[in-house]
Amino acid sequence: MTYSVALDGVLGRVVTVEADISNGVPGWSLSGLPDMCVAEARDRCRAAMINSDQAWPDRRLTVAMYPADVRKVGSHYDLAIALALLVAKGAVPGDGLRAAAVFGELALDGRVRPVPGVLPAVLAASETGLRRVIVPEANVAEAELIAGVDVVGVRSLRECMAILSGQDPPQEPDYPPMHGELTARLRARSARTEQSDLADVRGQAQARWCVEVAAAGGHHLSLEGPPGAGKTMLAERFSPLLPDLDLGQSIEVSKIHSVAGMLTREEPRVLRPPFLAPNHTDTVPSVIGGGSRLIKPGAISLAHLGVLFLDEAPEFKPSVHDALRQPLESGEISIRRAEGAARFPASFQLIMAANPCPCGFGFGKGIDCTCLPMRRRQYQERISGPVRDRIDIVHTVLPVSKAEMRQSVGVDGASSAVAQRVGAARERQRARFAGMPWLTNAEVPGFEFRRRCPLTADVALRIEEGVADGRLTQRGADRVARVAWTLTDLSGHATPSVAHVLEALHLRTDGLIGRSLRARSVA
Repeated sequence: MTYSVALDGVLGRVVTVEADISNGVPGWSLSGLPDMCVAEARDRCRAAMINSDQAWPDRRLTVAMYPADVRKVGSHYDLAIALALLVAKGAVPGDGLRAAAVFGELALDGRVRPVPGVLPAVLAASETGLRRVIVPEANVAEAELIAGVDVVGVRSLRECMAILSGQDPPQEPDYPPMHGELTARLRARSARTEQSDLADVRGQAQARWCVEVAAAGGHHLSLEGPPGAGKTMLAERFSPLLPDLDLGQSIEVSKIHSVAGMLTREEPRVLRPPFLAPNHTDTVPSVIGGGSRLIKPGAISLAHLGVLFLDEAPEFKPSVHDALRQPLESGEISIRRAEGAARFPASFQLIMAANPCPCGFGFGKGIDCTCLPMRRRQYQERISGPVRDRIDIVHTVLPVSKAEMRQSVGVDGASSAVAQRVGAARERQRARFAGMPWLTNAEVPGFEFRRRCPLTADVALRIEEGVADGRLTQRGADRVARVAWTLTDLSGHATPSVAHVLEALHLRTDGLIGRSLRARSVA
């Protein structure tokens, strides 16, 4: 008998694997709701055992996986099934497996391939009371992130058998990393993003201030303007302004990246807030998450506790925008398919960049714009009202003047200086919400925010006026109050003033008012 773990998103459930070898017509029986990948484990285990100098039992083989009503998906059960057969055969003592969880995919020559999802699987095993895990050597680094667990890394079935039998393990060649090329490209882009500096953006003082406010309070940001004005540059320089993830946050984010198979032996833990920038041509499952057989996290979950950047936001499919509504409020995404369901964390900061129209030149007087009025309006309406209402800060990025192009950004505008101010503001928020699971103004639930962050009567009156004249919805009023508190934290004051609320109103309605005026002119 051995143990493994069935993953449901980033949550795991311990699975017991039992094997029985009996007399009768030679055959193979596997029960416990296995998917096709698990059902094919028989062929991999047979070849791996034979090539590891172990005869395949020519008898009746029965393998059962419990709980029987939990669907088993993935190839990480291979090693657990092979060891259960070897224990039943008497080739390996079962004492070393009584409190151990086993993960690994078997190659036909007996080597143990790395598998995704080891970090959340080891955490689930540890919470159940299992104090030893046997994993592929390539997954050892991420498994060792869980304290109090004895991690045994193996390169082959032969080596695993020797360790369990108390013998000297043989020397085995290392196995190549999983998804090496894809992971390398993603990490290279992340490194370029982290090395970029906000001082590279000439001019755009108000836009850089919007970026700073959004980073300080965890607010969603929308940048609209013509091509080449600097929207993408601003968004790509957002992530370096955020503080490092603490240990708990790092483990939480790393679990998602582990399920996606994106952790490496050299970097087994995500230390910085992730930055994801899916392309507008990407499929809905790649952005939201899903899959026909194995449900995997999408870009919105991989951006958990980090930044999701939608460049050319109106070009994304409307179904992508609609699917963002729930995660923007709840911080998680639930994916249901005919063969199962999964729930992934998805608490991210959304940054959207958009042109004012398909040709991009429908700003100002729109003299150079070649789009028909109806086409402009349809383009702006591709992002639905409910999604726009969840955006805290909206800014129109216009082309810089010649004078601004010649100006250099001072020391205060560099990413290092802005990051210090953002860190100080977040420390004030951390102290305000001490003992609670929320760290920024944007993520605190409404009822708790109103209790801990009240506004004076004259300040609240200004927000109520915005609701009364139709500029703000009730949700918008709540978000203006949060931005006002972030402005207060950046300025070092104790409570928001009328000036803070007026600035928060301007940050939220600046782009919205401009869009409304353009819509009226089109009509």
